Amino acid sequence: MKSKELSVDLRDRIVSRHKSGEGYRKISAALKVPMSTVASIICKWKKFETTKTLPRAGRPSKLSNWGRRALVREVTKNLMVTLSELQRSSVERGEPSKRPPISAAIHQSGLYGRVAKRKQLLSKRHMAARLESAKRHLKDSQTMRNKILWSDETKIELSRCYVWRKPGTTHHQAHTIPTVKHGGGSIMLWGFFSAAGTGRLVRIKGKMTAAIYRDILDENLLQSALDLRLGRRFIFQQNNDPKHTAKILKEWLQDDSVNVLEWPSQSPDLNPIEHLWRDLKMAVHRRFLSNLMDLERCCKKEWAKLGKDRCAKLVASYSKRLEAVIAAKGASTKY
Repeated sequence: MKSKELSVDLRDRIVSRHKSGEGYRKISAALKVPMSTVASIICKWKKFETTKTLPRAGRPSKLSNWGRRALVREVTKNLMVTLSELQRSSVERGEPSKRPPISAAIHQSGLYGRVAKRKQLLSKRHMAARLESAKRHLKDSQTMRNKILWSDETKIELSRCYVWRKPGTTHHQAHTIPTVKHGGGSIMLWGFFSAAGTGRLVRIKGKMTAAIYRDILDENLLQSALDLRLGRRFIFQQNNDPKHTAKILKEWLQDDSVNVLEWPSQSPDLNPIEHLWRDLKMAVHRRFLSNLMDLERCCKKEWAKLGKDRCAKLVASYSKRLEAVIAAKGASTKY
């Protein structure tokens, strides 16, 4: 049976007693450590001047130094190269082609395989518009930002439930979730929020059109602003989707004297509601729901529970988002 490794503190005490002139036998008796272990620790301290555990060498790599450098160069030039492609290139160089040594060589250089984050596609025109807009709105006061009514849409799916089961027991009652007609799938939602809290949350039925979007705003926009006590001079935020800039929408917004926040295209990272959607999805997916009607009810219930402090904090982050866009010169940010 392998013995337990001594703590660094105990090893330091062994060395300290050795420095004070105590012999191996005396140290062993005082600290209840085998004399061979005492001798080994003191010998290691004399050689390496430390009592800490040194890194183990492990099994030598079958890849040559030249082969490792070639792999790292290939990955650095093409960050999306696959492990299979690296194996083929390694064979062409006459190097081992097994995955473990290739992965280990790349990991030693500080590179690890991860799923690429999906970001909006930005052209030079988009980046220039984002940069100009960020510089202009960075000067806005927090009081003005607190008057903004943020909005956006999202899709929420019924969560999957995992069970532990044996092969061939897929359809046993204990391993299934009961559903009703039209169960499964997802729903599309449109929501409003401000620094004062969450506004209305509406389910979008069917394909979103300019007419449907106008009806959603007609029934929920002004009411959300009223519920959140934003006053008549509130500012409405929406993205530049063609449906949102259609003629019937512009006429409706003008007839109701709604101030619209200037918004650069391809800029979901500037909208703090994206983080609120994540909070909502996390809350909903903790519940095991069997159909879309239950999902809709649950979403509205959890949306209303989202705290005012959380909303205010997200709106306060808008300045940091603008600063990040400026720092990135209009490119994508971490948000």
